Order: sequence, then C-alpha cells, then structure tokens
Amino acid sequence: MIVEVILLFFGTILAFWLSAICGGGASLILIPILNLLLPASVVPFSLTIGTFTSSVSRIAVFKKHINWKIFFWFVPFSIPAVLMGAYLIKYINPNYLQLIVAFFLIANVPQLFKKVKNDETDEKASPKYVLAIIGFLAGFVSGITGAIGLLFNRFYLKFGLKKEEIVATRAANEVFLHLIKLVIYISLGLYSNLALWLGLAIAVATIISSYTVKYILPYLSENLFRKIGYGAMVVAGITLLIGTSDKIIQQDKLGITIAKSESIISWRSTDFVIEFAFDDGLEIERPIRPEELPNHLKTKYAALKNHYDVIHLEKVFTFRNKPSYEFYCYKDNQLTKFES
Repeated sequence: MIVEVILLFFGTILAFWLSAICGGGASLILIPILNLLLPASVVPFSLTIGTFTSSVSRIAVFKKHINWKIFFWFVPFSIPAVLMGAYLIKYINPNYLQLIVAFFLIANVPQLFKKVKNDETDEKASPKYVLAIIGFLAGFVSGITGAIGLLFNRFYLKFGLKKEEIVATRAANEVFLHLIKLVIYISLGLYSNLALWLGLAIAVATIISSYTVKYILPYLSENLFRKIGYGAMVVAGITLLIGTSDKIIQQDKLGITIAKSESIISWRSTDFVIEFAFDDGLEIERPIRPEELPNHLKTKYAALKNHYDVIHLEKVFTFRNKPSYEFYCYKDNQLTKFES
C-alpha cells in the first residue's frame, strides 16, 4: 500500500498541475485511480480532502484574480445542492453519475476544432440566472462524485475569464462546497482510515502543485489555455468512461449475448432480450413476475400453473403497439409457448 500512496502522491502533483493549466480536472483524473484503491462510496471523501486543500492553497496564491461577481451568484445556490447530493450518495450508486459525467465531458470534442470568437468570451453574453443554475448543478454533482472541476470548466470559459481568474474563481467557489461535503461524509459514515490517509497524501501534493504552478501559467496564451482545457475535458471523459464502465460491468454483472436474431442484455438479476425479425420488427422482452400480469392474464396464469412444472413470463414491447405477454410453459422438459 505504501507504493500506491507514493504513486498517488506524485500523480496528484502532476494532475493538479494539469488542473491549473486546463482550468480544472485533477479530481476527474484521480477518480479512476482512487476507484482501484477504495470502494466507490468513500472515494468522494478521500477526493474532497485533497480538493479542499487545493482550493485553499490556490486562493492564497491567486486571491487577487478572484471574480467576486461570479462568486456571489454561484455559491449561495451551490450550498443547498451539495447538501442534497452528499445525502443522496448513500442511496445512489456514484458510478452511474460518473458515467453521465464522462459522456458530458466527451461531448466537448467539437470545441477542440472551433475557432474562438470575441463575442463568445463576453461575460455579459449570459444572463446572471445562469450562474445560479450552474452553481446548483455544480453543487449537486460535487456532492455525489466529490468532483466538479472540468465538468463546469466550459462555463467559466464562456463567461470570458482569463486563465488566472478561472483558477482563482473556481477555488473560491468550491472551497465552501468541499468543506460542507467533508462534514456530511463524516456524519453519514462515508469514510475509512485508508480513505483518510489517501486524502491526506492528495492534500500535501496539491499544496506543492498550487505553489509551483504560478510559474507555469504566464507562459501559456489564452487560446492555448482554452484548447488545453477542452482537450483535458475530452481525455478525462474517456478515462472516466473506461474506468467507470468496467466497475459497472463487474458490480452489476452487465453482459450482452448475441445469438441469431436476438440479443440478450443482462443487468444485475434481469435479462433484457432485444429481438429483431423482418415480420415483427424490433422487440424488447423483459422477464416479469406473475403479480405484474394484468388481471385478465392472472386468471390464465393460474389455470396454466396447474398443468405445467415451470412457467416463465415475459413482457414484450414493440414500437407503436401495446405491450404483449409471453408464457413459456415447461412440462417434462418440453416447452409450450403461449402469447397474449
């Protein structure tokens, strides 16, 4: 474990260097690494220790560049949202939200090839209520995943902030969120000793990164800063997609089986059968329990049950048609199929 902590430490320094250069993203880079070392439910706690420390150290270094107008619109709406998100982490699998975040980040590919226009960087182009909406969404996502960095980097770019302003304003906006999350995670028991030590390793690395990155930013042009930012969003999205997909496949036993005209998608204890036939078109079939049958078919099921050893039921969905039902009845290993 000592080797993993050392690698995480130096990896964090590099990640937060990239984070400052790209306007964010270290957290999303570290999530796949922490997923290998910790259960998904305590990853946000470990990550938040590091990101809180990073925000504090960046405020100390770049405090004169904070855009207070954005701060006063962003923070009040993000605080109740982060409370909601942190509470829901006990009931929501963070991997699925991470998967949505991954697709959102990858969707920034077109921005890599788009020319920057002057009117796109005008802060007045977007109404102020957008700041409130972004603050709420940022708080909610941050509460569940422990990371918001690159996800809302595009928002800061759209409001015309310069590179130092993005680093400073993001830090000011997020420092309160991270502190609130830590309190909530601890109160809900969403932490562990290992998560604490990994979080402290990240925290020390972020301080080193924050105080050394100020010597790097002056050498980057605003246009290059933007391109690196969008590029980092896409790379982080792909990395997050691969890592999270693998965890979902393992945890929920997701699988796809293709045979002749039908494909079977397995998720947890349920099989969804996708079948295509030239006569009937595309059909999606889902196994159901007897109590899910309509009342008029429950009578039929009760009658068939007396004559067969086993009966499997499926609900069939077809385009522009009402759902139908199939009865797979077995007796002496012989199948008889009924459709209704």
